[in-house]
Amino acid sequence: PMNDAESHSLFWVNMPDFASSVEDIQLQRGAGTSTNGAGAFGGSVNLKTEASSPTAYGELSAAYGSFNTHKETIKVGTGLIGGHWAFDARLSNIQSDGYVRRASVDLKSYFAQAGYYGRNTVVKFITFAGKEKTYHAWNGIDAEQLKTDRRYNSCGEIWQPVYDAAGKPVLDENGEQVTELDGFYKDQTDNYIQRNYQLLFTQYLSERWNLNLALHYTDGEGYYQEYKNAASLLEYGLTPYAGDPDRQAYVEDGKVTSANLVRQKKMDNGFGGGVFSLNYNGGRLQASLGGAANKYDGDHFGRVIWVQNYVGYLSPDHEYYRNNGTKVDANVYARADWTVTKGLHLYGDLQYRHINYRIKGQNDKWDWTSDHMQLLDVDETYNFFNPKAGIFYDLNEHHNLYASFAVAQKEPTRNNYTDARFDVTPRSERLYDYEAGYNFRSRYFSAGVNLYYMKYKDQLVLTGETNDIGEPLADNVPKSYRAGVELMAGVQFTHWLRWDVNATFSRNRIKNYTEILYDDNYEAHPVYLGSTPISFSPDVIANSLLSASFQNWDISLQSSYVGEQYLTNTKQEELKLDAYFVNNLRLGYTFRLPSLRSISLGVLINNLFNEMYCSNGGGGSTYAGEENGQPVYSNYAWYFPQAGTNVLANIVIRF
Repeated sequence: PMNDAESHSLFWVNMPDFASSVEDIQLQRGAGTSTNGAGAFGGSVNLKTEASSPTAYGELSAAYGSFNTHKETIKVGTGLIGGHWAFDARLSNIQSDGYVRRASVDLKSYFAQAGYYGRNTVVKFITFAGKEKTYHAWNGIDAEQLKTDRRYNSCGEIWQPVYDAAGKPVLDENGEQVTELDGFYKDQTDNYIQRNYQLLFTQYLSERWNLNLALHYTDGEGYYQEYKNAASLLEYGLTPYAGDPDRQAYVEDGKVTSANLVRQKKMDNGFGGGVFSLNYNGGRLQASLGGAANKYDGDHFGRVIWVQNYVGYLSPDHEYYRNNGTKVDANVYARADWTVTKGLHLYGDLQYRHINYRIKGQNDKWDWTSDHMQLLDVDETYNFFNPKAGIFYDLNEHHNLYASFAVAQKEPTRNNYTDARFDVTPRSERLYDYEAGYNFRSRYFSAGVNLYYMKYKDQLVLTGETNDIGEPLADNVPKSYRAGVELMAGVQFTHWLRWDVNATFSRNRIKNYTEILYDDNYEAHPVYLGSTPISFSPDVIANSLLSASFQNWDISLQSSYVGEQYLTNTKQEELKLDAYFVNNLRLGYTFRLPSLRSISLGVLINNLFNEMYCSNGGGGSTYAGEENGQPVYSNYAWYFPQAGTNVLANIVIRF
């Protein structure tokens, strides 16, 4: 398991260039089997690292392209030593200025593995790590700025109070302090190191039985560093000090209550455990008994490292919040595939999962209902039973049919607790996944259709809002569903030319949805909306891959269409991402020299036709009164524009 136990996410930025050490990537839709992980809810991504080469090798690769992007990678392997041992290693460096201003990255990583290969025993130790430093670019831009300056980045803005000629703070018509932009903070960065260790053991007990064991541990530590403008001193554990409103800004009742400051939000966590499976292959019957037990322990704390013009005592690393999250997650499953008769296959999968999740301490948010930092006291236990069953029928070598049913359940994430409204407790979500399909396969043509209906209870859907570090927020909705049809086809025109396409047409809806709008006084106004589209859920997605391989050339054109999608669950036309169609062209040429295995040259042209699009965003609404008995929405939105045409060229030398 690679997902972070609290966020349920995998942050690829902590695993730079991991794809250079991966042999195969499989994406599986739906709830997935228990062998793919205990928490597979809507899909799973399975990564298989490269097998050790039987012969010694070396590889140098380098790439350079738009926005001063460059990547350098070194890979070496010993091949099989003494018929039993093999060692492989990789070092990588990736840097870029980024498309958005100052959205720079500096990523370094390594990967190493040592393997022992016996007649019936395989033991592997794998370790990989990443160190990242990235400049913040999570604010997005509004619709007006999207028209005038797509590359603007507001993260790191430094706003200073404006004073008149007499040195007195300038106030606007509402009595608020007037400020002006005074540059950008150069250290507005995310800094993180993640180290992974895995010990894998496979024992072949007989022709029909084998045992897999894996121990894993992930260690991570790092921090966000941010410049905060006019931050409330109380919310950072600092004491307001006596101030003169004629000489100082942000003075209330004779006290300076706010100041510009720099904070660090830190993490120090460890995640480890074991995974096992006992597998039987008896021809008509294949079965597995497996499970896992994992524990996460993470400290979250924040420090103020600088305050502008502060009068009072400030310790060098003033800590203003600290909390700890611990999570124990264990599961056991039994799975079987049975060939009833020629062409007819049944499978069943029964999984029990137990989770205990605790968060204790101070949150990093001010509790305005009690005038102190929010106290966290989460102690939740979940027990999930997730059954799955399916039937497959091969009509003949060209045609097959299938149908399946699965139940999947998932606990809330950390953000669902820490960023929820003070009067809301998040609930676990449950999925009932019904699927059926048909596949055709011949030598030159393949096609398939998959029908699905995913019924949810208490689904945690994205609201469109984010917290103060750009992470999306979600709320439970009692009833919702996702239903659709997936179409797939592939044509092998000749031995060198192939075309693969797929498309999904879906309907994603919340049933009987009531939106809670808040006015300027934070008073709630419920608005019943009935059936509404689920946010960030396009009804149409389509992809095409046209690939050609002849002589020493490889050429591919990859095209993707994503339909329009709403930023919130209220179906507001002002809060929507437009549909977009993007094409990427890849050209590659490989040749050999007497002293080398091969040299490969390539160029990748992303967004070939310079589509100006946004792939993500956020937004929300406030209550602005009523008109003709209907609520008036005051909408706001932000968008994340993607780069136009950009190019990356590379060379790979293998020896």
